[in-house]
Amino acid sequence: MSAILLALLFALAAAVGTGVVLARNPRRQIFVLAANGLVLTLLFFALQAPDVALSELAVGTAATPLLFLVTLAGVRINRSRK
Repeated sequence: MSAILLALLFALAAAVGTGVVLARNPRRQIFVLAANGLVLTLLFFALQAPDVALSELAVGTAATPLLFLVTLAGVRINRSRK
């Protein structure tokens, strides 16, 4: 059961990682990047690395996408002013 779960999580991580690369819309890229962080968090928990999983949850799923969204919103505001 464990090997099947790990294989499924690895395949899901590869699929979501490919989705990050193939997404063209910046907003969609940010949300797929957050999903990638969530999948990696699940993978790290399955690999019994809870400290790494919690770090990935905080940084890869929450902080980095939030910073990208704020930056994207700032760029759009500056474009509308010009």
